[in-house]
Amino acid sequence: MFADYSARIPLRLILVTIFGVFVSLASASNSDLGPRLEQQLPLVPDVQKEVGFDPHFLEERGLRESRETVHFISDCMHVASEPGHYVYKSPSNDQTACGVYFLTDPDRLVELHFTSFDVPCDRGGLVSFVDGWELNGEVFPSAADHPLSLDERLSEFCERRVRKVFLSSQNAALIQYKIPQKGRGFSVMVRFPKNPNPCNILVDSLSDLFTLRNYGRRVNCTLSAMYPAVVRVIALGVGIGSPRGANREMETGTVHQCDKRGLQDHVQIGGSDGLDSTNLLLLDSICGVNSKPEGIENVMGCGVTSVRLVSSGLFDNSVTVAVRPATENDIIDANLICGV
Repeated sequence: MFADYSARIPLRLILVTIFGVFVSLASASNSDLGPRLEQQLPLVPDVQKEVGFDPHFLEERGLRESRETVHFISDCMHVASEPGHYVYKSPSNDQTACGVYFLTDPDRLVELHFTSFDVPCDRGGLVSFVDGWELNGEVFPSAADHPLSLDERLSEFCERRVRKVFLSSQNAALIQYKIPQKGRGFSVMVRFPKNPNPCNILVDSLSDLFTLRNYGRRVNCTLSAMYPAVVRVIALGVGIGSPRGANREMETGTVHQCDKRGLQDHVQIGGSDGLDSTNLLLLDSICGVNSKPEGIENVMGCGVTSVRLVSSGLFDNSVTVAVRPATENDIIDANLICGV
């Protein structure tokens, strides 16, 4: 079921939900993010009484002995940004496919370990782990930006036991599930270990600085914000003038339209209506060495805003950008608008 990406959760529903979450938080502090995104049951000993789980559903070394925060999954589309235990118990025999979208800091990964699992195959139940996020057949990171194939990034399972520990390749991961039998479900322990060489980043903050770097490798790295955003380049060291091992005292300034000039190493700035960064509608493609760019703000009027670092492996590339949600006034003067 889940192998058919086109049969997943409707894009419009999820984009509207996520867009609404981020925009409504535009004037809030980062400390408000967790409570807004998820319901929490902070008292572990009371979980069994509050949600009515049978004893077998909480394994001996799982929730009953843990002092970590427990989160009860109640919405079909659930965005989670805190570590701890996540618990789902099907309230009905509904055949709807749902998802828990995990998102953490740019320099961290998502690690998942199922502490209990009761999803019967004979009733059509199925759970899948996705290395990244998937919406309406499009995935982040895209196939062109990930070291693994799409098949390798997807694991599907059912029955009563999942022993594998799942680890994402970036700061985003997804559990999709269909459990059409009341009272069945799962619990999963979530950790966010450090990522020593972050590449792809899904933005979860309202305003921040982000650095994309290839560490001299032949890889593409993408930062995506799931809202219309304003992007400003803070520092640039990509391609020409910055070979591996050389110092960067010789500045070239910012070179524009680098892809059209045939320069392999460049930064794409643009937007799209979906998660696949290879479908970007480009505003500009820049390269060069510039420690103090002119500070121009680029406004992206798209459902997803992306900055994509394309690297040949010949240079140690890096770009630092400031990203913030676009306001209504920003959109009026947007440099790029998708879907028109």
